[in-house]
Amino acid sequence: MEKPSASRRSVLGLLGAAPVAIAAGPARASTGAGERGGVPRDLRPGGEYDRFVAERAAADEFSGTVLLAHRGKTVLQRAHGMADKDKKLPNRTDTLFLIGSITKCFTATAVLQLLQRRKVALHEPLGTYLDGFPAEAAAATVHQLLTHTSGVGRSPIRNGPPGEEELSWDTVEEVWEGNLAIIRALPPQFTPGTQYRYSNDGYIVLGAIVAAVSGMTYYDYVREHVFKPAGMTRTAFYTRPEVLAADDMAHSYTIHRQTGERYDFTKSREFQFVGTPAGSAFSTAGELLKFVTALREDGKLLRRAFAELGTGAKTVVPPEEGQDPLLMCSHYGYGFASHIFDFQRLFGHTGGGFGISTSWNRYPDLDWVSVILGNYDRQSTKPVLALERRLITAR
Repeated sequence: MEKPSASRRSVLGLLGAAPVAIAAGPARASTGAGERGGVPRDLRPGGEYDRFVAERAAADEFSGTVLLAHRGKTVLQRAHGMADKDKKLPNRTDTLFLIGSITKCFTATAVLQLLQRRKVALHEPLGTYLDGFPAEAAAATVHQLLTHTSGVGRSPIRNGPPGEEELSWDTVEEVWEGNLAIIRALPPQFTPGTQYRYSNDGYIVLGAIVAAVSGMTYYDYVREHVFKPAGMTRTAFYTRPEVLAADDMAHSYTIHRQTGERYDFTKSREFQFVGTPAGSAFSTAGELLKFVTALREDGKLLRRAFAELGTGAKTVVPPEEGQDPLLMCSHYGYGFASHIFDFQRLFGHTGGGFGISTSWNRYPDLDWVSVILGNYDRQSTKPVLALERRLITAR
């Protein structure tokens, strides 16, 4: 059973949230004749996307950083807003942000690496690797855990703050063991394989499988086998004291439910001491681009066949009310969300929570990569992502 140590590479806490469908965004814009194979003017510095993000930041509706890359080269990168308002520290393009559920991509990559090595099998039940679960939950397979169809754990995303029990945990070990103890005590929410229901707890279990099979802590494994080969030297799991002491990490600013005022959630009692494989890493826009680039290189993180396996569609994700009509369908793969938007395929992940609003997407047929990292609540980046998708896929 994994007992990670609390170090500079420890974990920071806040469970991520599910990938989201994007509400209808701005009208599609012309990119200019003859620019299909290059960089459309609306995606260049000073173009429509750049201006739109700046306008939202000026209205205090966006705080964070954005990055667009085409054919492997960054064509636009901006930072807006404040990382720490009390210290008057602005966000920079190299600021570390809490990325929420994007962390699931790292966890899934670790599982796929072990699948390549034949240490893990998709059809095997979690009871093959971990003990202490009720028989019905232990029967859920690795495939079902990866695709949010296992029914394992709490229901389904905890949208509120942590409970009193979780708030009492003040070491890495207590959070890790405490979460697993809660999950082990619960019967499945439904018969495994019969529903799609987004589950942070399923990815906590996957992290425990990575630890059990590899003989390393989950955090050490991901650092050595995901971050290091991808060249992600600053991406890591940090403790709350480390975050509060740092000058290069963005604090998370959320809206108070009673007053409607924005406040620093990072300094609140509700901000957990450590996080989990479901959504707890810090990264920069540039280092997430390195991760996406490494996924493309056969054998760097995964063999090409396994990268395609992970990012491909597995389970239908039902549409959300008010989503962009150009979003034709959405699926979940193995730790990656997969979409068809205006007849173009894209895959990636989003993250959300108290003062977290993040996303990355790769458009494989158009050779674009986007990253949006925000330290305001989720609604702050929805319009930005909507415009990004429309401009990149515009004809």
